[in-house]
Amino acid sequence: MPAATSHYVPALRFNWLTRFYDPLMRVTLREEEFKSRLVGQAALRSRQRILDLGCGTATLTVMLKKACPEAYVLGLDGDPAILARARDKTAAQGVEVELREGLATDPPFDPESFDRVVSSLLFHHLLPVHKQRALTRVFALLKPGGELHVGDWGRPHNAVMRVAFLLVQALDGFATTTDSVRGLLPVYMREAGFAGVAETYRFATVFGSLCLYRAIKPR
Repeated sequence: MPAATSHYVPALRFNWLTRFYDPLMRVTLREEEFKSRLVGQAALRSRQRILDLGCGTATLTVMLKKACPEAYVLGLDGDPAILARARDKTAAQGVEVELREGLATDPPFDPESFDRVVSSLLFHHLLPVHKQRALTRVFALLKPGGELHVGDWGRPHNAVMRVAFLLVQALDGFATTTDSVRGLLPVYMREAGFAGVAETYRFATVFGSLCLYRAIKPR
């Protein structure tokens, strides 16, 4: 069982789909392209502490560590089954990162313990109240001047992208994904206290508009 909570949703909503997560990402979402841009945007530096929030199978976690081997990189996810796959992946690639079980709404870390929090395709799984709670927790985890970098579904930038996103909504649920259609994630970031909130890039995919965001904790 995942960490105790009634609102946890696996990566593809159903546990039996977990095995298909990596192949689906590679084929449909331009995964290497958008995650490489997200890693570059985070601009990691030596000796920084980096949290990959909702790390899934650790594809992004590995990319972060390879981009800056001198940084300390930690992946957090609430699904023990997907973390087992993540551990196999990091071991196979010879990458030393820490992987922990825990939820974005209640991360088990001390305040101001990270320089960067990076997250990919997590927030659209959360109900509005849980998005807000998670962002408040992320704000507390970051050091002053620390940065949040997110890749997730955003407001569709044309009718084709809106129709495409209905497939995601059918799988992940309208209650959690309507915020994406409305472009509310940056709003929630500002409400959590972040400054300099911006959409930095967007990708057209077969499932809709995939957007990158940046936010900064004021010093």
